Amino acid sequence: MTEAHRFHPTILREYDIRGVVGETLSSADLRALGRAFGTLVVRQGGRRVCVGYDGRISSPDLEAALVGGLVACGLTVERIGLGPTPMLYYATREREADAGLMITGSHNPPHYNGIKMMLGKGPFYGQAILDLGVATAAADYVTGVGEAVEIDVRQAYVERLLRDYDGPRPLKVAWDAGNGATGEILRRLTARLPGEHVLLFDDIDGTFPNHHPDPTVAENLVDLQRLVAEQGCDLGIGFDGDGDRIGAIDHLGRIVWGDQLLALYAAVVLKSHPGATIIADVKASQTLFDEVARLGGQPLMWKTGHSLLKAKMAETGSPLAGEMSGHIFFADKWYGFDDALYCAVRLLALVSHAGVTLAELRDRLPAVINTPEIRFQVSEERKFAVVNEVRSRLREAGVAVIDIDGVRVNTPDGWWLLRASNTQDVLVARAEAFTDAGLVRLKALLAEQLGRSGVEAPADF
Repeated sequence: MTEAHRFHPTILREYDIRGVVGETLSSADLRALGRAFGTLVVRQGGRRVCVGYDGRISSPDLEAALVGGLVACGLTVERIGLGPTPMLYYATREREADAGLMITGSHNPPHYNGIKMMLGKGPFYGQAILDLGVATAAADYVTGVGEAVEIDVRQAYVERLLRDYDGPRPLKVAWDAGNGATGEILRRLTARLPGEHVLLFDDIDGTFPNHHPDPTVAENLVDLQRLVAEQGCDLGIGFDGDGDRIGAIDHLGRIVWGDQLLALYAAVVLKSHPGATIIADVKASQTLFDEVARLGGQPLMWKTGHSLLKAKMAETGSPLAGEMSGHIFFADKWYGFDDALYCAVRLLALVSHAGVTLAELRDRLPAVINTPEIRFQVSEERKFAVVNEVRSRLREAGVAVIDIDGVRVNTPDGWWLLRASNTQDVLVARAEAFTDAGLVRLKALLAEQLGRSGVEAPADF
């Protein structure tokens, strides 16, 4: 008889599963998750699932445990091996598998790991993830005789990425894989793209010896900026640990943030999808929503979270969506999932066609002054409560609040945002103003609200 299994209460998240290996996440957890998820697939009539894993030290063992749980449900498991998360999404869609599971710690520190999941063609998230915990606690599993087979999709994936590159002008590009899971695919891709390509940290190393692979943090892009300057590149592109988030640098060394990239992509996508809905998360600049409207599109602000945005895209028929964090989703010519390698191909094509530099394209967008994403360390138990306290105080004071995801407040100076991360024990803040003085005032309002809930803003905030 299969024993019941209980997870650490922090690992079942809003849109994936994430924990600290050896502390809150173990191989036993992964086997139990395989049994619970596999049971769900079987009961829905499914027979085949794809499984992949990233370059973290713990990933092979966790993948083996997950596969064992899935096979015990009677499923055929197609193991695609080591690579980026979007390669797993691609394999699941192209091979018409019934589900896909990716062992990845995404952009978290090396000792973290977890699973991103899709069921059918869509994301698996929210209550459905919590229900896995109910199933394992009750040992509510089907049992069968399945098998695991190895499938190599690497070259087919690269060929599909290349299909949508049509740039007429070759570019010189610097790439920083950050020792993450994109390394091998990046080498295959750049060998086939026109132009000149200089690769940095493309060996996959789960200890991330050079810098942490998170392109939303400016200090992680310093090496890429240096390479762009030293090599005289047209632009630089960086990836997160599992290859579903993109970062970009123009030839002047300036960061082109996720919402700015989305505005550039929107200008292209709306030409072939006039009037379409373009979705961005609550952290995105107001200039993005205004630009989409100017281009004739329908801007839609939505919750942060890759699964949440993918689901909203499917609901609205949107051809393009994105996050400030660099998750960008093309349903125009692509599958609707976040793939930083594909976004890179589309960015190179866009710049090549434009006949001007990425810097010039960036500078055509309205100028505002804003902060990057600012993270405040707050316990898992406290982070959502702080946001609720701030929301309640503001409403009691008669302040209009956008509460799609956290708290976003418009003022004559601009806007500020506070929300709780679904993947880390942090609060995330951002502010955007028309003037330097306005930004100071917005940050003061935000710091005051944090202080009233017992959270101290950093000294340099």
